[in-house]
Amino acid sequence: MALECNEIGDSSAKNYIHSPWKKELALTNPRANNIWKTRKSNSSRKTNTRSIIPKPVSGLPLNKGGSKSNNTATDDSCLNASNRSFTDLPPALVCEILQCLDPKELGIVSCVSTLLRTLASEHQGWKNFYCQRWGLPQLLGSSASAISGPSNQRSWKELFVEREFRIKSFMGRFNIDVLHGHTEAVRAVFLLQSAKLIFTGGYDSVVRMWDMEEGLSIAVSRSLGCTIRAITADSELLVAGGTDAFLQCWRASEGHPHLFDISGSTVNQNSEFRLWGHEGPVTCLALDSKRIYSGSWDMSIRVWDRAGMKCVRRLMHGDWVWALSPRDSTVASTAGRDVYVWDTDIGEPVSVISNAHVGNAYSLTRTYLGDVLFTGGEDGAIHMFVVNEGHAYEDIEPAVTWIPHTGPVHCLAFEYPWLVSSSSDGRIALIDVRKLLLPNQHPSLKRYSRVKHLDPDAVEPPQRMLHGFGCNLFSVDIGADRIVCGGEEGVVRIWNFSQALEIEKRIQALRSVRLENRMRRRKAQIEMNSSGGRADQCSVVAKRNQLNGDRSGIWYSKRGVNGKLKA
Repeated sequence: MALECNEIGDSSAKNYIHSPWKKELALTNPRANNIWKTRKSNSSRKTNTRSIIPKPVSGLPLNKGGSKSNNTATDDSCLNASNRSFTDLPPALVCEILQCLDPKELGIVSCVSTLLRTLASEHQGWKNFYCQRWGLPQLLGSSASAISGPSNQRSWKELFVEREFRIKSFMGRFNIDVLHGHTEAVRAVFLLQSAKLIFTGGYDSVVRMWDMEEGLSIAVSRSLGCTIRAITADSELLVAGGTDAFLQCWRASEGHPHLFDISGSTVNQNSEFRLWGHEGPVTCLALDSKRIYSGSWDMSIRVWDRAGMKCVRRLMHGDWVWALSPRDSTVASTAGRDVYVWDTDIGEPVSVISNAHVGNAYSLTRTYLGDVLFTGGEDGAIHMFVVNEGHAYEDIEPAVTWIPHTGPVHCLAFEYPWLVSSSSDGRIALIDVRKLLLPNQHPSLKRYSRVKHLDPDAVEPPQRMLHGFGCNLFSVDIGADRIVCGGEEGVVRIWNFSQALEIEKRIQALRSVRLENRMRRRKAQIEMNSSGGRADQCSVVAKRNQLNGDRSGIWYSKRGVNGKLKA
């Protein structure tokens, strides 16, 4: 009896430990190996501490038939335990385990088995990964949560993989399109990637709409009577601001092929209106789903309700406001040489970075999580700040600093992982911050970014610099595969990287073909040398031409002709 019990215990422990699902669990969770080691030690401990004489159950007689049935039941239970797998866990627990993985680890898990591939592909973590990097897709808007529902729509994993693949294009080859139309310097550009439109404005007091794909001018607004310094838009509203302290707005026209009728060709007068309130030139604009944000040289930021088109909040600064960037219930801004982060619900600053730059802080952008800020200033430097709620004002120091320009940095734009800057030195810098922004794996920390602090000497320089333009590049914007810039020359330039990946694929294919041909020739040479001794190239050519045997060779014919001519 004792021997039977020990044998059953050993076999069950071995089957449980060497289950084929052990590898899947180890790939799914980094702490899985510790769990399996603990189970292995527990199973061996149970085997060693098992009593030689089985204890009878209270109230039941001890007989041979009962012990035999107990052994059978124990054997069945151990067999069932050995067949258990990671997928037998409760769905909520499986979801929590997958939530602790980053995109690379989820991809590894999906390669283990068909079942885990389904679980990892349909996991909601892909939506979090996408929104943390690029926000909600603009075309989907509020219905973005149902993107993975219908079968005719792509899943969040497919969107994430495609976008992650396309970010490599900015290191490839590009085409430059130069758009002519403005008569004076261009102060503001905005790229609406979802509608494939570009909006520009400048000293000539008009707003121009361009087709992003064709590079053609679609429409021109009437003269607004002032310099256009800021433009922003989404699929429902277009806003422009200038030196006359008003906000010129256009609503999207239903059925219009290009969303907005800025030329005023339609009869609908409600599609165009103005918002008044600032007392100085409007220098920066931004939109979210519910509000309009405008900054001005009157040292204030006004928050406008999009439903009623009324100012609901006024945030006062101590100097001219140069740039702003909203995220959720906060808005970051630069005024003078200081950087602020405001809570728009209470109207108070939650973080202040004093003397962020030597001189004015002209530009600002931030990640979609909102706690990482990038600022550019008059000193030509670009700083990266990490701003959390628990940080005191005096504790905020630049995590990373770049100095890629010799002049003031007029504008910054961010599209994960690329930070793009334009300067008065006529150059554009592309900085890859992927190695600095580490993904968060804990669900409770999803609203914060993990930033890798590096030694100042170990910071990588910009991965790419775009040269060959005039001075004073005032504005820049970046999309999924394009960069748009405007400056003092009065032209708009578009760097098109959409064909970079296809060109790189063709180049790699040609290289592989050349390598294959080279290896084939080398293999043939080795076979020839091994079969017929040492045969050099001259002997091979001699055998092919057969000059000694056949008098039809080219060399012999030339000699014959020369001989006749001499005769």
